[in-house]
Amino acid sequence: MWYTGGMKQKILLLASIAAGLAAAALAHAWFVAKTGEVDETKRRILAATRKVTVLGAARTIPRGATIRADDVLPLVLFESGTTGDNIPAEERLSVVGRVAAHTIGEGDPVLWTYLDGGRGAGRGLADDVPDGMRAVSIPVSGAAAVSGLVRPGDHVDVLGSFALPGEEPASEARFVTMTVLQNVTVLATGTATARSRDPLGDPGGADGSYATVTLCSTPREAEVLVFAQQMRGRLFLTLRNGSDVYYEEELPRIDFSKIEGELGDLNRQRQSKLRGLPSRK
Repeated sequence: MWYTGGMKQKILLLASIAAGLAAAALAHAWFVAKTGEVDETKRRILAATRKVTVLGAARTIPRGATIRADDVLPLVLFESGTTGDNIPAEERLSVVGRVAAHTIGEGDPVLWTYLDGGRGAGRGLADDVPDGMRAVSIPVSGAAAVSGLVRPGDHVDVLGSFALPGEEPASEARFVTMTVLQNVTVLATGTATARSRDPLGDPGGADGSYATVTLCSTPREAEVLVFAQQMRGRLFLTLRNGSDVYYEEELPRIDFSKIEGELGDLNRQRQSKLRGLPSRK
């Protein structure tokens, strides 16, 4: 009897322990499940409130218009309201110069599907060359490129300083400087184009570390520039204000005798122009 009663107590004790362990396991499972539900709820709440910066239209962009730098601006949206078609703000350089395939309203997000060619369309320098014009590169850098401060989109004059062959077979070469072309648009400096620079921030290539400048020219002007590169001498650029369309009709070749004979008159004209006074002959 004593043995039987002791066994019953042991069985009851083991059953109680097993029941406790089962309850603990169930409680743990419930706790883990509830923790997972809480974490998922938190994730959804954070996703609904997390914000991202995409590209938006600063003004209405009509269908067929070429998008400029000031046509787009950063637009902050909830992440839950965006798709893979939205364009991150840091990719704005890939939008500038693209053509709008649809009208984009002011303040609306700019989507890849709103652009001609969609996401994968790429544009090369050829797309920046107007019809009837040509892109031609000349070897200028450093001081010859206004201390490397010439940038894509600038307007320049091209000067050449050459050693012209003498008129007689035995005569010495004559060194002259002349203006080759006036008011020429710069398409690229080195490999940097207007689109590869950041139009809303860092100008890019601020150190002027390029060895060539690519100009927009007519076919005949391209021939002149290519021929000028083969002559003994160098090409130089002078930088113009972007709104300056003034054209000097008569610019003589400059050599030592020209400088010697006209230097005084040049300085008098310069001072009269600076003071707004008529020059005296």
